[in-house]
Amino acid sequence: MPPDAVHAVYAGHAVALLTQHGKEQVLAPVLEPALGCRLQHVSGYDTDQLGTFSRAIPRAGSQLDAARRKARLGMELAGLPLGLASEGAFGADPVAGMLPWNVEILVWIDDSLGLEVLGRAQGAGCQAHLLASDWDAAEAFARRIGFPAQRLLLRPDHQDDPRIDKDADTWTALAAQFDTLRAQSASGQVFIETDGRAHANPTRRAMIAKAGEDLAARLAVCCPSCAAPGYGRIESLPGLPCSACQTPTLQAGADRFGCPRCAHQETRPRLDRAFADPRHCPYCNP
Repeated sequence: MPPDAVHAVYAGHAVALLTQHGKEQVLAPVLEPALGCRLQHVSGYDTDQLGTFSRAIPRAGSQLDAARRKARLGMELAGLPLGLASEGAFGADPVAGMLPWNVEILVWIDDSLGLEVLGRAQGAGCQAHLLASDWDAAEAFARRIGFPAQRLLLRPDHQDDPRIDKDADTWTALAAQFDTLRAQSASGQVFIETDGRAHANPTRRAMIAKAGEDLAARLAVCCPSCAAPGYGRIESLPGLPCSACQTPTLQAGADRFGCPRCAHQETRPRLDRAFADPRHCPYCNP
């Protein structure tokens, strides 16, 4: 089925999006033109109850679990068979483990067709912190990370103090927060960290948009068996042969594609490379 046919599947349909952090402003420009749908902003639920980047409320379950829960809550509140939700996570980069890394997941649920499709994006994120005892150091940190576009969370003493100030969007407000928390601090220090909420983190908003593009591209491909949208790669399969001895390696040699609705699957060999470097070979480099 061509992309315009997929567009017709969702043309004019409302899609519930539960968010209180402005994600509709990021995702609507990406998904509405691509799918012909209309994102319906749902705000009747405090999504912070599902987990916060400030660690005040821990997330129950996995990142995907949280996204699914948000999508279902939005669908229930809006009374719609279509739902969309976003969930982000921060950690260390998967290569060197030294850079802050942002992983974003989008979940698209279509109860009319009985399918769930995921969009993903990951890359360098904005995540940093500082323990400061004077305003000059705090101001320098804030300028370095891009305040006020990038918001900050402030706590007295340490990263686990339950007293949190946030939402300062001017230098005057930030300085006042810093002075107040330093006065409350037993050590005379304030723990400052980047705010991970979407509306407060421009780098994360850009990653959510990329996940939206990935979701749109995934939905644009239909299953060759049942014609449901969302056909795509399920997993990578190891076995790429070594260029020196032909021994199968753990490097991906093929991909398994599948449908989110029916049982149709197929395996496609990787076309980007025919052999693996011998350094990844269990025989040449045991």
